[in-house]
Amino acid sequence: MTINVRRLFTRLLPGAALAGALVAAAAIAPSAVATVSAQDRAAAINAAAVDVAAVDYSKLVADNKENSTSPANLGGWGYTQGLFLWGTYLIYKRTGERKYLTYMKAWADRFVDANGHLSNGFGSLDSMRSGTVLIALAREYPNDSRYRKGATQIRNRLKTFPRTKNDGQPGAFWHATSRQNQLWADGVFMVLPFLLYYGQTIGEASTLNAEVVRNLNIYWKHLYDPQTGLLRHAYDESRSQSWANKTTGQAPENWCRAIGWYGMTIIEALDILPASQAGRADLLDHTRTLVAGFKRWQDPKTGRWFQLPAKPTLSGNWTETSCSSMYTYTISRAVEKGYVDPDYKTVSAKGYQGVLARVSSKGDVAEICIGTNVGNQGYYLARQRKTNDLHGLGAFLIMNEQLAKTGS
Repeated sequence: MTINVRRLFTRLLPGAALAGALVAAAAIAPSAVATVSAQDRAAAINAAAVDVAAVDYSKLVADNKENSTSPANLGGWGYTQGLFLWGTYLIYKRTGERKYLTYMKAWADRFVDANGHLSNGFGSLDSMRSGTVLIALAREYPNDSRYRKGATQIRNRLKTFPRTKNDGQPGAFWHATSRQNQLWADGVFMVLPFLLYYGQTIGEASTLNAEVVRNLNIYWKHLYDPQTGLLRHAYDESRSQSWANKTTGQAPENWCRAIGWYGMTIIEALDILPASQAGRADLLDHTRTLVAGFKRWQDPKTGRWFQLPAKPTLSGNWTETSCSSMYTYTISRAVEKGYVDPDYKTVSAKGYQGVLARVSSKGDVAEICIGTNVGNQGYYLARQRKTNDLHGLGAFLIMNEQLAKTGS
């Protein structure tokens, strides 16, 4: 088969379906010219192209989950639910299919009462991620004030949320009230996109844009690891945690998904912040550094990234699907927007293929790390891997909505 036909199959079919397509396509390979007529070859190519074009990975994965899990059984008010539902919201915005919006609304209505109040103390940044669902619903149902009120409850909680003390006033948000003095790279995705969308939809855009830039830059200052070009998982301002380096305060490992959360957040920020925003140039520099790090540590064999990305030869290390989706999204979006050199398209294209190899023809997504604390090398390597964990489904949907548009 020609390189172009192979690329067409590879780009559009999920891993399990790809094998069948390639087998079928072998009938039109040059070596089969003697036994297959030109007319038959053309018909086979046309039929395969129709089948390939009909595949919508986002809908395949989202429908597989939503058809098997009702909104009532999706889970509580958690960040993984908000991640997954934001991915389905992107599908709705592209396709106009209201079933995705209806599902999201049914889930959110379990938590927002008639007065727009949520029974939640919002003691962690994780608990705020699903505020993005409320922003989406406030946009789509402007006459229902409950969603705007619920989002404002989260925004107001942040006015008194604890921050680091040694980064000027105000500092960066702690990861949680129970994680005193700690910054986790995960945390930026849990709260900063919410603030960006809140500014766009409800108000305070100038104040909140500055808040987002300040947090991203402080987190970068404390988490960046110049030896790898990546981020450490966490930082402890007090240096009191057992995992904290007594000089730098950094955690010992570069954990793949923590870095992915940061990458997706900085891309969202660059997309939304005005060009004149103070500190935006710093975010561009961080993005370029991070994308270069992603290229450096991409597994050349699979196109994916390892659980501990800067230790690819470590025994027991394994390529993880959610972070591979996040890195692929970040690179692709950065290329599309001109934040990085176009040559990085080959990195995101290879990452896309690597992720698609983990997607079954049914829409199951495999090899997803479960929720993870800060730990040592052995801890990360031993984390359970699941199929269809919401960390992976949500990251996949966000990535695929980007890659389906750009192709790489």
